[in-house]
Amino acid sequence: MTSTALSPARPRTATPFSSFGYLVRCELLKLARIPAFLIPTVLFPIMFFTFFGLPNVGNKMAGGADAGGYIMASFGAYTMLSAALFSFGVSIAGERGLGWNRLMRVTPMSPVSYFAAKTIIALLIGLFTLVLLYLFGAVVGRVSLPLATWAPLTIRTLMGMIPFVALGLWIGYVGGPNSAAGIANLIFLPMSFASGLFTPLQFLPKVVQDVAPYLPAYHSAQLAWDVLGAGDGRGFGAHALWLLGYTVVFLAMAVVAYRRDEGKNFG
Repeated sequence: MTSTALSPARPRTATPFSSFGYLVRCELLKLARIPAFLIPTVLFPIMFFTFFGLPNVGNKMAGGADAGGYIMASFGAYTMLSAALFSFGVSIAGERGLGWNRLMRVTPMSPVSYFAAKTIIALLIGLFTLVLLYLFGAVVGRVSLPLATWAPLTIRTLMGMIPFVALGLWIGYVGGPNSAAGIANLIFLPMSFASGLFTPLQFLPKVVQDVAPYLPAYHSAQLAWDVLGAGDGRGFGAHALWLLGYTVVFLAMAVVAYRRDEGKNFG
């Protein structure tokens, strides 16, 4: 009888990419297991478009753009605000309250990986919601846009989400698990109305029209409206620069809040 020497198993080492992919997978599983967190983000834009957009499909605006497509793009921009502030900012505040965020900080995973995974999830939620909204607009609402318009409309709307991801990060570290949602609503609902996402700016009070060009949501929506020929005429570059500036400011605010929270927990 012979015995065979068994070589010791070689330990598996996780690469940074595989660890990051696993983190993204965990975030997706969390969303799948808590659908109540995702359903309002997905359904509200479609519901609002049903109320405000469907009756206006086929009507022409002053510049010749289709009112139905304009309203659909407006609620697409609204979706980006909601996805960034709630699926990103409020989520981080909740994890801080549960102690999950503190546990993650004592692992070898870098904060950059954690925030990058959150950003990817927010973008995926935004893209998923946009696709559903656009399908609803095209099939049910009969919004007719050239085939070559859908792709730039989607890409620009997603680009408009970036500064709000940074703002959501700030909310996640400034607010607690019970207050973050209130802070997010206090910011994004008035900003959405004042930026013309629910009612075109020409129908809003003069003071709101004067303030709107200084709001980040206004420039996010302008990226989409410009594709439809309903922008304010300043073009993609001007609005992209505004959004870049807001991203830098919101990121600086988020870094300060993050370091303050880190100092509070770890000294």
